[in-house]
Amino acid sequence: MSESVQITRRGAVCELRLNRPDKRNALTLAMYRALADGLQSAEVDPQVRAVLLSGEGVCFTAGNDLKDFLAGPAFDDPDHPTVRFVHALPVFSKPLVCAVHGPTVGIGVTLLLHCDLVIAAERSTRLMLSFVSLGLVPEAASTVLLPRLLGQQRAAQLLLLGEPIDARTALAWGLVNRVVDDADLMAEAREVAAALAEQPPEALKRTKRLLRLDPQGEVRERMDVEVREFAACLRGEEFAAAARAFFDKRR
Repeated sequence: MSESVQITRRGAVCELRLNRPDKRNALTLAMYRALADGLQSAEVDPQVRAVLLSGEGVCFTAGNDLKDFLAGPAFDDPDHPTVRFVHALPVFSKPLVCAVHGPTVGIGVTLLLHCDLVIAAERSTRLMLSFVSLGLVPEAASTVLLPRLLGQQRAAQLLLLGEPIDARTALAWGLVNRVVDDADLMAEAREVAAALAEQPPEALKRTKRLLRLDPQGEVRERMDVEVREFAACLRGEEFAAAARAFFDKRR
């Protein structure tokens, strides 16, 4: 287990907390592996009835740790930790709650599409999908789930321009369920997760399955297509130029 992901229990709720605040919780391969393992363990543990995702420090997550990501295996490797985590999200059968705050980028936004309830901090939350500006394509089936949720035009605005939106806009568009004061974020999210955990578990799982029913397999199919496109982009000059600019800026 990665020390950068804290896994704790509060009653019947398993909390997965990103714990790399000095790097704005930028996700390393070890963190992806810990998140995937954490979901898998929660899935088979009968004592766990809900999972809460959150992040330590100034934001939920700034997206991928680019240096670590580039040093890892090929993205289209099915055992790639990122791919494992993303593929685990749509099949996770128990309620998944997320507490989001601060400038949240990339996978930090796309994974919200697989959460059942999302609580956002009002003052600090900024959600941004900056894939295109990095010479990449989106993942986590966001190219099908975002248009379903927001409509084609708003999805295009978020994915093509990469402009950030605040918590109130995310609420109005249906990306989050509740907006609360920053100081109340974790208390509210824990209360919601605990309320879900108190529901009859079998009825809860069956209802979630019905809500997320994908009879044509479109979500998984789109994930696979996105992985192939993402891997191709990683080998392209546009991403190479964006990566060089990123590292030059940090020197």
